[in-house]
Amino acid sequence: MKKILPFILLLFMSLNITAQHKNGERIKALKVSVITEKLDLSEKEAQQFWPIYNAHEKETSAIRFKEVKAIRQEIRENIDTMTDEKANELLIRLSEAENKMHELRMEFANNLSGILSPKKIILLKIAEDDFKKKMFEEFKKRKRERD
Repeated sequence: MKKILPFILLLFMSLNITAQHKNGERIKALKVSVITEKLDLSEKEAQQFWPIYNAHEKETSAIRFKEVKAIRQEIRENIDTMTDEKANELLIRLSEAENKMHELRMEFANNLSGILSPKKIILLKIAEDDFKKKMFEEFKKRKRERD
């Protein structure tokens, strides 16, 4: 029995990771469909837009989920014993990460300006904001159903 238990735990953990990956892929596909519908891209626009959009998403995700997440984790773990010097260092790092995100957004908008009309760039921002709002509402709804 002792030999089987680690195997069963490993199996459940791998199933959970697979389910999370599938959910992430479904969310990405849903986001793509929402953006596609809102922007009504021509074939030429779509061919130029999606590689730029995907690269931008990859870069911003790296900052959001690596740098910012690590800083916030460090804050949570050490807030009670943190010195003002360390807190200031973390604030500077957080500010630098946020500045990188802002610079990427500005660069992204500039890159899109040669591909999409200004109106479609605004529609993209609205579509992304609407998608985030809907996802958050769905998350809250599911959390209430579980509780």
